[in-house]
Amino acid sequence: MENINKLIPRSLDDYNNFYNQSVSDPESFWGKIASTFNWKSKWDKVLDFDFNKPEFKWFVNGKLNITENCLDRHLKDKPDKTAILFEPNDPNESTQEISYKELHQRVCRFSNVLKNNNIKKGDRVCIYMPMVPELTIAVLACARIGAVHSVVFAGFSATALAARINDSECKMLLTADGSFRGHKTIALKEIANEALKNCVNIETTIVLKRTGQEVLMNSNEKWWHNEILKVDSYCEATTMDSEDMLFILYTSGSTGKPKGMVHSCGGYMVYSAYTFLNVFQYNPGDIYWCTADIGWITGHSYIVYGPLLSGATSVMFEGVPSYPELDRFWKICEKHKITHFYTAPTAIRALAKHSISFVNNSDLSSLKVLGSVGEPINEEAWNWYNENIGNSKCPIVDTWWQTETGGIMLSSLAGVTKQKPTYATKPMIGVQPVLLDVKGNEITGFNKEGVLAIKFPWPSIARTIYGNHDRYKKVYFSAYPGYYFPGDGALIDSEGNFRITGRVDDVVIVSGHNLGTAPIEDAINSHPIVAESAVIGYPHEIKGNALRAFVIINTNKQNDQLVNEIKNLVSKTIGPIAKPDIIQIVPGLPKTRSGKIMRRILRKIASNDINNIGDISTLLNPEIVDQIIVGSKEL
Repeated sequence: MENINKLIPRSLDDYNNFYNQSVSDPESFWGKIASTFNWKSKWDKVLDFDFNKPEFKWFVNGKLNITENCLDRHLKDKPDKTAILFEPNDPNESTQEISYKELHQRVCRFSNVLKNNNIKKGDRVCIYMPMVPELTIAVLACARIGAVHSVVFAGFSATALAARINDSECKMLLTADGSFRGHKTIALKEIANEALKNCVNIETTIVLKRTGQEVLMNSNEKWWHNEILKVDSYCEATTMDSEDMLFILYTSGSTGKPKGMVHSCGGYMVYSAYTFLNVFQYNPGDIYWCTADIGWITGHSYIVYGPLLSGATSVMFEGVPSYPELDRFWKICEKHKITHFYTAPTAIRALAKHSISFVNNSDLSSLKVLGSVGEPINEEAWNWYNENIGNSKCPIVDTWWQTETGGIMLSSLAGVTKQKPTYATKPMIGVQPVLLDVKGNEITGFNKEGVLAIKFPWPSIARTIYGNHDRYKKVYFSAYPGYYFPGDGALIDSEGNFRITGRVDDVVIVSGHNLGTAPIEDAINSHPIVAESAVIGYPHEIKGNALRAFVIINTNKQNDQLVNEIKNLVSKTIGPIAKPDIIQIVPGLPKTRSGKIMRRILRKIASNDINNIGDISTLLNPEIVDQIIVGSKEL
């Protein structure tokens, strides 16, 4: 068996060498990486693909079980090593330390619970749970017996939950009585009950007791703690084909119904582990913490699978960064001597607006690597993160990827490749990004801007949209035949570093000029009174499109002078062409639960098309939409 550590770059020369190998002979390269894992039987062929169908098969006919690589193989040399450090919402509640041996037993036990309740290979299981260890256990138990997990973020409404259960035809629901989130206790079971009124396929619901609140239990519903008493702690792992479904995960999609992205066992395993080790440069003894929720792809790849496949110690956090105080993140870093900290720009910006004393009261000297995920990080947030959290000593990995890609696609490698504020920088080893012009021609050279596309498959590419392959083809492979189109624009600098400029529909053509909205937002956000902004294009009879900025300020005082200051700042930073025609001061921005701004809604408001805004039930803050509409009418 190959040793994966020999295939992890430790210098820029290593990166260039491995990257060139991965591009010149992808099959040989990925075959080497895959050989570092345990397979029940080896593949016949590394890769078979057709962009036109589109169809992608990795490690064809290879047989494995991903949980044997997450758990069983570590039992020989590190059974007592901590796999999961669970930090509860309430800091007074004890931390749980779960070893690889204990995690293996608990996963096996719950695998047997699933089998006892008529779950078989290929059945879909919906998981709607808080951020507690049992969520990870449920995910791995499904994978161990070949059931397909579909995790739904526990902040989603009953309507959104029902839609996802029905779309993936789930046979079982795993949930909890409730969840803790800061000061709040959320009645998860109540929401699930509401959802299940509209779900015909659910045969059994298993409920974890977390909050202790009273809940209504129906005849086909069982308590988690009762079910695990009925089974033993060993379960043979089911043999899976490399291309068998591992999970379905829904994207929040800006338009239309959510897309159930399907990921398969073999390719996803290889890529999530390899990118984890590459990007974070994780070493034995490090304590890694990704603050995401397992309800999102970041949690799947870089809380559950990537770290466990790598034998890492990973922190799971149930709470929020502001509870009980705004120093909670930093107190946890100090408590567990966190070495690797991976969070979202939204969280960084929110914390940066408060007194630096919340940071300075904690010892952050253990930190070695910082990460950013979810959206491009603006320069102001990057600098704050670098100076105040990393003490200007920690590399920052600014990672670009998607639910659809399964793993990180563009990022610097911590301490190995150069970083550059606001730039994702280099492609992952094995990833071949290009820039395209509007006609689909590749743009060559440096200091260029265009549409981002990927011209060769990578192991963790989503295989389809569940139940709708035509939609998969249309959304990702039709705009630019022969390429995967992620929907983002990008630029490349003189050194070959990539910067994501925003969604392509957020590249606005104003008077014939292509303007990415991300740099304009950066300029606006640099104003000392601005907390956050979103810039969109709207139809203009002279310019074709004009720019409108929705701006949150951190004071109650707003006046014409402030609006002019913001416009002048944009003009000075980018140029007069980028100056927004309209600046609307707003109390908040419509966001998905994962923190993405729903620009589609803002475009509808800007175009005065408020009767066609569409479904806003899955927003984090649906009430904000009406407030923005009212403010818009007053302009």
